[in-house]
Amino acid sequence: MRTAAAILLLIAAPAAAADKPKEAPPAVVQKLLDCRALTDSAARLACLDAGVAALAGAVESRDVLVADREQVKKARRSLFGLTLPSFNLFGSDKEAADKGEKKDERGALTEIEGTITAARPSRTAGWRFTLDDGSTWLQTDNESFRHDPKPGMTVRIRKAALGSYFANVAGQSAVRVKRIVE
Repeated sequence: MRTAAAILLLIAAPAAAADKPKEAPPAVVQKLLDCRALTDSAARLACLDAGVAALAGAVESRDVLVADREQVKKARRSLFGLTLPSFNLFGSDKEAADKGEKKDERGALTEIEGTITAARPSRTAGWRFTLDDGSTWLQTDNESFRHDPKPGMTVRIRKAALGSYFANVAGQSAVRVKRIVE
C-alpha cells in the first residue's frame, strides 16, 4: 500500500461511534460543507464552485483519499493479521459484520472466514495456505490435521492471546497461525 505525505480518508459511512466525539472532516471538506450556511444564492454557488475545485485538486494530488464503505471493508479484511501502528486508519464501524467476519465493541475485526485457494506443507513445520482474499497464513505450531488443508476447504481465523491467531480448517481442531506477506 502506498503511503503519501498526508493521507486523509473520507468514508461514505457513518462517523465514529456515538460515545466518541465525531472527528472533524479534512479542512478542504469542511470548507465545502460550510457553504451550505450561506443564504445568498450567488455567494453559495461561488463558495460551492470554489470548494469543489479545491476538493478535486486535493483528490488529484492524493492529499485526500475518498473511499466508499465497500472499499474500506475490503481494505480492513486485507490487513487482518498484520501488525500495524495503533491508529484507527479506517475509523470505527460498529455495524453488523459482513458475512464471514466478526468484530469487537470498537468495530475492529476479530475473526474472518474464507476458502483456501492454495495449500502446501511449509519448509519449517505445519502448513502454509492462501485464502480467497489473497492473504497467506503460516502454521506456527506442530499440531497435525486429521485432513490436510487443500483448495476449497473453509477456514476460520480468529484472534488469540498476545497477538497470535488460531485457524480452524474445515471444522478441525484449531492450530496457531500467523499472517505472512509474500
